[in-house]
Amino acid sequence: MKTALVTGGAGFIGSHVCDRLVQDGYRVICVDNLLTGDRNNIQHLQNNQNFEFVEADVTEVRDYRCDFVFHLASPASPNANSPRSYMALPVETMLVNSLGTKLMLDVARKNQARFLFASTSEVYGDPEEHPQKETYWGYVNPIGPRSCYDESKRFGEAMTMVYQRQGLDTRIARIFNTYGPRMQPEDGRVVVGFIVAALKQEPFKIHGAGEQTRSFCYVSDMVEGLVKLMFTDKIAGEVVNLGNTDERSINELMEAVAEKIKTEKQIKRLPLPEDDPVRRQPDITKAKTLLGWEPKVSLDQGLDKTIEYFRGVIK
Repeated sequence: MKTALVTGGAGFIGSHVCDRLVQDGYRVICVDNLLTGDRNNIQHLQNNQNFEFVEADVTEVRDYRCDFVFHLASPASPNANSPRSYMALPVETMLVNSLGTKLMLDVARKNQARFLFASTSEVYGDPEEHPQKETYWGYVNPIGPRSCYDESKRFGEAMTMVYQRQGLDTRIARIFNTYGPRMQPEDGRVVVGFIVAALKQEPFKIHGAGEQTRSFCYVSDMVEGLVKLMFTDKIAGEVVNLGNTDERSINELMEAVAEKIKTEKQIKRLPLPEDDPVRRQPDITKAKTLLGWEPKVSLDQGLDKTIEYFRGVIK
């Protein structure tokens, strides 16, 4: 039986990856320091003989035996008001994506394991190219408040490619906005923020005019993309966008959530965060060609599933 090491495995996307790998017959070692992850996300796996949870920080040297490394560990929310966001945890964010990436690459090299680095669409910054292709180098402020995440992910990509050139089989996923069950209610990312506000009959918080756009990918589609990227042979060294191409404005998303939850639209306007991207949409031609992957879950379907989950969480 092959073993997969999943860092950040108790997190939102990571826990769904653990589910999928156990289901597919892999032994899974889930590593998480629970800084932004949640033990409840993996509680249902704890008695499975093919699942092991290790509470540990990936920035500390430890010995693991594995065939595949999914390096997903990192805070991901930009909301400075959330205690779990990368802006609230800037040093930890920079370390997990730099030192943590280096140490996980060392684990992969020692085990001759295949390595996947979970990067982000944030490496494109506030893009001057639209939609964004993997060949675009990005437009990023290296010293702004978001740089702890943007630049550490860019460093993680560079470190991953150094090991690739030294003979390690690596792949890089640039993950665009993803949503679904197991996000934290206080996460601060826009989908969960709108759903929680609507369920609590609170105002929708919208930064600026709400005309900025994002492309929202449901978590099951993202997991499928990550699994295909890891287990597709003969694509070592590839960098691949994973995300949904259905571009929506923040106002459109608010309208969709308000309609589904049947809530009165009260809006609280907030200033635009510094360096907040105006538009964000992936070009997924490469994912379609290399992996035969594209999202299947529509925003309408994904919101239904996510709202159903949060109705059970929000009291």
